[in-house]
Amino acid sequence: MMFLDYKFRNFNIRLLIYVLALSVLGVLVIRSAAAGSMDDSRVIRQIIGIGVGVAAAITLSLIDYHRILNFAVVVYLVCVGFLALVLINGVVRGGATRWIVVPGLGQIQPSEFSKIGLIVFFAWFFDRYQEKINKVPVVGAAAVLFGVPILLILAEPNLSTSLITIMMFAALIFAAGISYKWIFGVLAVLTPLAASFIYLLQYEMIPFLRGYQAQRILSFINPGQYQDANRQQDNSVMAIGSGQLWGKGLNNTTIASVKNGNFLSEESTDFIFAIIGEELGFAGSMFTVVLYLLVIYECLWMARQSKDMSGKLICTGVAALIGFQSFSNIAVATKLFPNTGLPLPFISYGVSSLLSMYVGIGLVLNVGLQRKNTHN
Repeated sequence: MMFLDYKFRNFNIRLLIYVLALSVLGVLVIRSAAAGSMDDSRVIRQIIGIGVGVAAAITLSLIDYHRILNFAVVVYLVCVGFLALVLINGVVRGGATRWIVVPGLGQIQPSEFSKIGLIVFFAWFFDRYQEKINKVPVVGAAAVLFGVPILLILAEPNLSTSLITIMMFAALIFAAGISYKWIFGVLAVLTPLAASFIYLLQYEMIPFLRGYQAQRILSFINPGQYQDANRQQDNSVMAIGSGQLWGKGLNNTTIASVKNGNFLSEESTDFIFAIIGEELGFAGSMFTVVLYLLVIYECLWMARQSKDMSGKLICTGVAALIGFQSFSNIAVATKLFPNTGLPLPFISYGVSSLLSMYVGIGLVLNVGLQRKNTHN
């Protein structure tokens, strides 16, 4: 068996401890967010999800990632197939179609797993065409292959996941060694397009944006004109600020709580950082941020220690995914970004997001077991 050749002293137990700490924090905060509802079903499902996620991560850490990369094309096709299935026979919730029902598993969100699937596929793709990474046919093929799943995610609609996936892809292609000529060329095209986008947005002339999505962006640009659209984020900032240094404590029932006053919606998912800020204060918020920084550092450190390009890209992709998504969620909760529906990795309620993140961690752990420098 391949894992018998692994150097198990290289198993990055630190990374596993950091993500477990985030997961435990998530369970505590989810339970607190549901305080008074007498419904612990979310907490129970989240705990089960953590158990399954840890088992999946450890299992994947023992399967040579090169064997997984041999099925990269199959992984890509499965991702595209499930994303298409969402549009054909998905579950509609809140005006969006993002879930499908899998017998025995219930509802899952394919776009969450597709992010990990795309990391696997493009790690294989860029490794295979590493010497031709700056050739027009290779860049064009990568753009088309990436464009298909992104368009399917946008059609759900799921703008926030699309943007995170785009940032993740940008990190992958940068780490693969794309020329700065391509980077500056893309920026030269995107800058005027961004200005045109904002202008056309005001007249509702962006075809792939729903009305509420456009309003969220416009409310960020011109908050005075769209005060109602900002109410959720305003309440989130108020909750975080009210926690002061040490917070009001988990499961508190004080009438002064923003959470208990029902001023927050999606407090277990998109705005869970507001609960952390209110109940654990600045100290708890910084503890959470530091944990994410440690996770990202460990992933990037193992990317540097990887023995080949594909391993480097897997670690870089997972680091970029966790980094961009956690930053975006916290930025929304603190009103630095427009309101978007993104879960906070390992903390927000949602088994699909939780399992997909643990799958990514499992792949990173596997790369770490086979790193080139076995003495560090």
